[in-house]
Amino acid sequence: MYEPVLFRDRPRPAQVALGGVVPAIAGGIAGVLIGASSGAYWAYAALVAIATVVGGFEHQDGWGGADRGLVAGVIYGIALLLVHAIVGTHAKVSLGSFPPFLVVITGIAGMLLSALGGRTARVMRERGTSAAE
Repeated sequence: MYEPVLFRDRPRPAQVALGGVVPAIAGGIAGVLIGASSGAYWAYAALVAIATVVGGFEHQDGWGGADRGLVAGVIYGIALLLVHAIVGTHAKVSLGSFPPFLVVITGIAGMLLSALGGRTARVMRERGTSAAE
């Protein structure tokens, strides 16, 4: 069975890149798309959600995935809002009456999605171990 390298076992620069830089770039792209097309934004958001679950597989369990997902989700949300403000387009998707609250929402969503990945990976590892015995 394929076992990804755990996030904690990666070198520190890789952790910074995967846990901070990648979510910031992803949020920046979403910030551009939110002003361009609602369909493109939602399709991209679905892709990012899948990637977030997969990122959770790099953790021992759901708790480790939740920690990473929370931080990455907050970074994603901040980058989205900053790039959207810099680009200056009108949002095709509602940002709500208080757009900074989006950071809380993306943080919680990232936490839950990454925890799902971590929990799923743990279950798969446990089943693989018991099947090998």
